[in-house]
Amino acid sequence: MKIKAGVWIDHRKAVIVLLSSQGEETLEITSNIEKHPGRSEGNNPTAPYEAQLVKADDSRERKFAGQLDQYYAEVTTAFRSAESLLIFGPGEAKGELKRHLENAKLGETIVAVEPADKMTDRQIAAKVRDYFKE
Repeated sequence: MKIKAGVWIDHRKAVIVLLSSQGEETLEITSNIEKHPGRSEGNNPTAPYEAQLVKADDSRERKFAGQLDQYYAEVTTAFRSAESLLIFGPGEAKGELKRHLENAKLGETIVAVEPADKMTDRQIAAKVRDYFKE
């Protein structure tokens, strides 16, 4: 059974559409990742010795990267059996997922990586169906 998959992804959630001869299935995976690390979210620190009160940027970046790796691994598991994969979405997550798949030796299944704005689940499913229409 041939399975074709489409993934709309950003850092907060992934919507996966699986198409096969038996029909269509839509899955949603939420990342539960904290926001990308920033110093103090736009507020100027007024406390003395601010540098000692805030964790080092590199440790926060490592934690964020580790959370992203877990998220991408979970997303990859959902469409591992697909032979064709369309990746689309806003921002950097689509490129990061592509690199994750290439590092996992699954890059040959990727047929396209496209930019896309925010979309509803129905719009995502329609885009995947239209892309793989034969």
